[in-house]
Amino acid sequence: MPTLFDPLDLGAFALRNRIVMAPLTRARAGFEGVPNALMATYYAQRASAGLIISEATGISREGLGWPNAPGLWNDRQAEGWKQVTDAVHREGGRIVAQLWHMGRLVHPDLGGGQPVSSSATTAPDFAHTYEGKKPYVEAREATRDDIQRIIGDYVRAARNAIDAGFDGVQLHGANGYLIDQFLRDSANLRTDDYGGSIDNRLRFVTEVIEAVGSAIGIERVGIRFSPNIYSQGVEDSDPLPLFTALAARLEELKVPWIELREAHRPTSAGAIPTAPVSPAMRPIYFGAILLNSDYDGPSARARMAEGIADGISFGRPFIANPDLVQRIARGASLSPGDENTYYSGGAAGYVDYPALDEAQAA
Repeated sequence: MPTLFDPLDLGAFALRNRIVMAPLTRARAGFEGVPNALMATYYAQRASAGLIISEATGISREGLGWPNAPGLWNDRQAEGWKQVTDAVHREGGRIVAQLWHMGRLVHPDLGGGQPVSSSATTAPDFAHTYEGKKPYVEAREATRDDIQRIIGDYVRAARNAIDAGFDGVQLHGANGYLIDQFLRDSANLRTDDYGGSIDNRLRFVTEVIEAVGSAIGIERVGIRFSPNIYSQGVEDSDPLPLFTALAARLEELKVPWIELREAHRPTSAGAIPTAPVSPAMRPIYFGAILLNSDYDGPSARARMAEGIADGISFGRPFIANPDLVQRIARGASLSPGDENTYYSGGAAGYVDYPALDEAQAA
């Protein structure tokens, strides 16, 4: 049985270990979404991961609803990302860009107009804006022209990612964002061929994958899902048949890897997970499956031993432990992160966490 420290092939590239850095929004790119030297330092510090999945990165102004998050829809943003990918590659790492359209979770203050979604619905709770939290507004149902335009935005961002030096891309299909809003029946109320049946609800994600794969090569495309939790108002009434059908579709499309945020205990937002779907997806989908959600070294090793996961992705542990791979290898304790600085901007709580040897020397 493979271990966390064995190599892994993910389509176009190989990983030197199976410890993956999950996407982590950190809000250091400024209003224009242009990555900078501070971000290059942050990612390079964590390049011992077998793979880094970048923080969620907007494919358009319309689709980016988080203050100071980065984008990949213009040349300045792509140029900014080059210093990040160069820094990671100098350290021997691999990095893919997570491509993000937030759908109904974009407040007009950030997106510049009424948000678009699978259906005319309103997300619960509050949006993050530059002026603090504000209630979400009702999204309009995407027209067919909107759908084709948005697919074009995914393609442009994917091409920009490859031009910026990323090894590939990950489509963000999790956590209640646009792809998830089309997939799951609590948010998709459409009556056309993008809604209703499972096959129809798979249509949008299928078309995005096909278009991006055609543009940059399917061997460079992965995707993330959150199948067994309620997230930002999105869930499914019967997730098992939905995600087994999705597994078959991903196998048909030859998507080389997926990441599942598959919670096994209540999430930080208080969502109670339903039964995991990865055991049912595994016999259908033969690409690599990365599992994510609240793992540490011992629990990750135990999960790998079950034979479902091909790798484990770690989110918050990578914030305060830039050398997480080495700490897991040594069985060392993990440092806690400072939640007050997760999105605060600047170097504090971002690039100033010491590696294990530095901490011991101090």
